[in-house]
Amino acid sequence: MTTPAVRALKLALPQAELAYVVEEPYRRLVEGNPDLAEIIVVPKGQTGRDFAALVRRVRKARFDAVLDFHGGPRASLLTLLSGAPIKIGYGIKYRSFIYDVRVPRRTAGVRIHSVENHVNLVRALGVPVTEVSGLVVPEARPEEAATVRRFLGENGLATGDTGRPVVLHIGAGTKFRDWGAENMAALVRLLETRPGVRVILIGGQEDRAIEAAVLERAPGTFSLVGRLNLAETRELIAHAALFAGPDSGPMHIAAATGTPIVAWFGPNVTAHVAPWKPRAEARTIEKDLDCRPCKQRKCVHGDLRCMRTITPEEVFEACDVIIGGRQGAS
Repeated sequence: MTTPAVRALKLALPQAELAYVVEEPYRRLVEGNPDLAEIIVVPKGQTGRDFAALVRRVRKARFDAVLDFHGGPRASLLTLLSGAPIKIGYGIKYRSFIYDVRVPRRTAGVRIHSVENHVNLVRALGVPVTEVSGLVVPEARPEEAATVRRFLGENGLATGDTGRPVVLHIGAGTKFRDWGAENMAALVRLLETRPGVRVILIGGQEDRAIEAAVLERAPGTFSLVGRLNLAETRELIAHAALFAGPDSGPMHIAAATGTPIVAWFGPNVTAHVAPWKPRAEARTIEKDLDCRPCKQRKCVHGDLRCMRTITPEEVFEACDVIIGGRQGAS
């Protein structure tokens, strides 16, 4: 969700060379981004020696400004040690002193989308922003696209075949956004009552346990859990009739494709993290509870009701409006 801010910066300063520091698992979300001159990758399991080398590399480049979109301990420390004459970041407790210009991350009573938050760091640099773009997610490389096309073709899911894939993201990221294997499996069974609809599960390696539980309850479902990188995930979603899943990274990747979205939200509210300027229809589901949004440290009710009171039938109804409409038009 930082890519619209990067786009705004590049449009305002077309001669500027922009470098982007990113952790290893997420490099495929920015590799090939036309607005970036350099991508600096932080290795997974970064050691103190790795961090020292990163600091030396950043200082050697003599950047004119550093914008800290992340605000975490390592990101803010890198900003502090960068040597840049202008440092911009969020007004976070205990770290605000690092930045020359501080931007509020939250304002009481005001709900602002995360994308707008990031763009405000660009504005704080003194750069005018007239319009905020959609998300910029580069397309898959030829070999990555071929991997996805081969899977779809071998399973009768390619464009023009009888299958109409729905991509379902089963991951949660944290227990507070875990919808549960039973709900996921129930949704799969409901979706596959629609003629020609087949479901493909996606997620990370950490989601293999929930994958097994869903497949046990909904046997015969296709699964690519733990087998796609982020660019391949984008490619798969782009070929689907629908993307469905909880508030997640893949949901935002879907917003950069032409695929409709159905997404459900628990502790986070849509005002902060809804699909940003999706290129196709996006339907969101959330419960109006006084405890939302929350910091996702402890459920005050102890039952994760913000997620668990969203029913498979509610989600299916939202999905069916889209896939049913597409089927009727075909």
